[in-house]
Amino acid sequence: MTVPKTTMVSLHRFDGRRRLRLFGFEDTTAIIAALFLILLVLASAFAAVIAPYDPNASNLSDANLPPWAGNILGTDASGRDIFSRVLFGAQSTLLGPLIIVVIATVLGVFLALLGAWFGGRVDNVVSRVFDGIMVLPGLLLALLATAIFGAGVVPTAIALSIAYVPYIGRLTRSALINEVRRPYISALRLNGFSALPIWTRHLLPNIGGVIIAQMTVNFGYALVDMAAISFLGLGVQPPQADWGVMVSQGQSALLRGFPMESLAAGVAILLTVLAFNTVGDRLERRFHV
Repeated sequence: MTVPKTTMVSLHRFDGRRRLRLFGFEDTTAIIAALFLILLVLASAFAAVIAPYDPNASNLSDANLPPWAGNILGTDASGRDIFSRVLFGAQSTLLGPLIIVVIATVLGVFLALLGAWFGGRVDNVVSRVFDGIMVLPGLLLALLATAIFGAGVVPTAIALSIAYVPYIGRLTRSALINEVRRPYISALRLNGFSALPIWTRHLLPNIGGVIIAQMTVNFGYALVDMAAISFLGLGVQPPQADWGVMVSQGQSALLRGFPMESLAAGVAILLTVLAFNTVGDRLERRFHV
């Protein structure tokens, strides 16, 4: 007996096995991670509205106050509100990885396009470029940038972005090589389409998911690298709020029994990296990276 379409729809609609679907994810962990990242971005964007205190306003008489003593997360050794500094610190902490990922993606995808499209010697040169860059330690590049341009987020982020080019470029190259071999690309070439329209209208959109997945995963790794750079005093400079700086400055208070500054910044880094890795991992699974 044929089941009417309306009955089929209702059976599907009320099937108890259906799972929550949000942002294209059906995995609860991935949904929570995506929501966390959205809230983090919004909190950092509106930090000036949300933060109860000036993040750089110090008051030594209020130094090392415990949580909830007028301050949600307490105060640091200079009497600055830790919660406010975590909110404002998210801005600089997210800015560095964003610069790294954007520059590395643009360069890596462009080189991958050249190698996959032209093949032969061009592809060999691109592969050797990727191999050569991977030999360079990212921290060494950041140290060189600091020596030449001085400490700061932008110089170190640009230097580190070079080290990330192979990570996005090699995977993108593999995806592009498979895509270039498809029949529709040959048909477009035979119909007189030049390289640039094919790249922008067909190749890149068709592997866009692979690129986005890699950008998401690399963002988490770049955040750890930039936090380490700031921890060493080469990135964001005190008194500007930054999670890496907070972990570094909170070490002395931690040894005296006041762990909240380092703990709050460290947990923020941990949760953010976990969220990016979770979302990136699910995207990789979806696009079969």
